[in-house]
Amino acid sequence: MEYLKAKDEFKKINIDLSEEQYNKFRIYQDTLLEWNKKMNLTSITQDEEVWIKHFIDSCTIAKFINIGESIIDVGTGAGFPSIPVKITNDSTKVTLLDSLNKRINFLKELCEKLALNGLNFVHGRAEDFAIKNEHREKYDVACARAVANLSTLVEYCLPFVKVGGRFICMKSGKVDKELEDAKKAIEILGGKINSIEKFTLPDGESERSIILVEKIKKTPNAYPRKAGIPSKNPIM
Repeated sequence: MEYLKAKDEFKKINIDLSEEQYNKFRIYQDTLLEWNKKMNLTSITQDEEVWIKHFIDSCTIAKFINIGESIIDVGTGAGFPSIPVKITNDSTKVTLLDSLNKRINFLKELCEKLALNGLNFVHGRAEDFAIKNEHREKYDVACARAVANLSTLVEYCLPFVKVGGRFICMKSGKVDKELEDAKKAIEILGGKINSIEKFTLPDGESERSIILVEKIKKTPNAYPRKAGIPSKNPIM
């Protein structure tokens, strides 16, 4: 995607894309597609789709993140959504958590190419790291994009968030049943739904939802449960 077109597309989500940021996204795209030849990082490989369904989609949460805040991206995969957010708001401090070490290696190389600072790379499962003192309730924001159902996701993510912080969950357009099913889990884990935003990406077709969960009290010590349990037996 050419710079002026990319700039216009980012304007639709109220981001004024600089040429320097654009060039970083180009490096991101090239590195992603290069690594994708040897490991499965994305099924989206067409130029415009990468920009809209990965980069712009990720940056739709940027307006919920303040300057200088700490973010943990749970199940980050190829770095979505936190690396695009970091490109547009370099003041953020980002921890990238993923259970596959090959993806962590990709992210380390990518972030070195992008000359990004203030990053922490963690290879492991959310259930194992959310109980550690250096991670538990230490972040302003936890985010996740297309990782699991909401009942499971809140158990992965809310234990990382400090009271007064928030969990930003990115989903496809249809979330009503997931929201209903997750009510009990959100309450037990110390959260409260702040807002739900539904919209369509600039391609005019891809429906999206952002669920903003505010952390209003500490997560009980019993959560998260041991690795594998939240996905097999979500709190309902």
